[in-house]
Amino acid sequence: MKSVLPAALVGCRSVACLLALALLAATHPAVGVEGNSNPAPSANPPSESATVLGIEGSRFSINGNPVFLLGFSYYGALGAGEDLVRQDLADFQQRGFNWLRVWATWEAFGQDVSAVDATGREREPYLGRLKHLVAECDRRGMVVDVTLTRGQGATSGRIADMEAHVRAVETLVESLRAHRNWYLDLANECDVRDARFVPVDELRRLRDRVRELDPARLVTASFGGHDLSDADIGKAAKEIGVDFLAPHRPRHPKSPSQTEDQTRRALAMLRAVGREIPVHYQEPFRRGYTTWQPTAEDFLTDLRGAVAGGAAGWCFHNGSQRGAPDEQPRRSFDLREKRLWDQLDAEEREFVAKAAG
Repeated sequence: MKSVLPAALVGCRSVACLLALALLAATHPAVGVEGNSNPAPSANPPSESATVLGIEGSRFSINGNPVFLLGFSYYGALGAGEDLVRQDLADFQQRGFNWLRVWATWEAFGQDVSAVDATGREREPYLGRLKHLVAECDRRGMVVDVTLTRGQGATSGRIADMEAHVRAVETLVESLRAHRNWYLDLANECDVRDARFVPVDELRRLRDRVRELDPARLVTASFGGHDLSDADIGKAAKEIGVDFLAPHRPRHPKSPSQTEDQTRRALAMLRAVGREIPVHYQEPFRRGYTTWQPTAEDFLTDLRGAVAGGAAGWCFHNGSQRGAPDEQPRRSFDLREKRLWDQLDAEEREFVAKAAG
């Protein structure tokens, strides 16, 4: 069958073209690329979900079409009202953003909005809100990152131990099974040697449990605060068996200019260990974290480096303003009273306006 793609998009792999392809994929699932109509996503079976996330080599795909995931942190979304969430989704989607990151274990500023409790069991009304968010994004053609984090003891907002971690994975996979537009981060910054740490053998068990319950579900485990070593990449790709890498790179003024080279190095190492999978920048630097306050141009430089280096996705990270009264604005870390869009400052809004272009 002859391709129905606009001629300008055929063969194009710039971020703007990939975002345009994502929109086509979400609204016209039968549209193929370069003459290949109605391709089957390599990692996903037939689904009633409107938005099917897949992987094609080192790229993500939506409904079988290659896409660059341009996203934003939305950590405390389960504490926000439905109207505020819809407004945020509309504002970001209109500017070319097609995915977001939400935590299933989030407690901040005296409010626990976790979808699962410390034992991994469902926690309402927040699990219901997570279901609604994933369904709304599915309808819109957007992807959702659902993230878990390990903790110590039976503290709210975190997973207490391995038994609870397995149960949390089971709760989320079973509750969200009908939707193919989300992936699971098994353990945020799993390699950091504090309460977040999860050993490789436990991560492998968690990954295997997801595969037993839902073989097509895409899974990662994020690494925190450093560029991945060859050993890190080998562990993630071969021992844990993640579907894509999710490194959290260093946060300093030189970081944006280093992203392209670091991406190329990671992809080369993946080829060396025999796995061609995406590199996905799920949590870069942000404003309000240290004395360095990145500008709109810093965000743009980092995003351009990710695209040029061959990354499959990048996130506009945002959070509370450390050192400010009540850490305001809190941005995605606290969405109970103000939506994210209304908490962004001038530099962030300038970036968001320019990102997709």
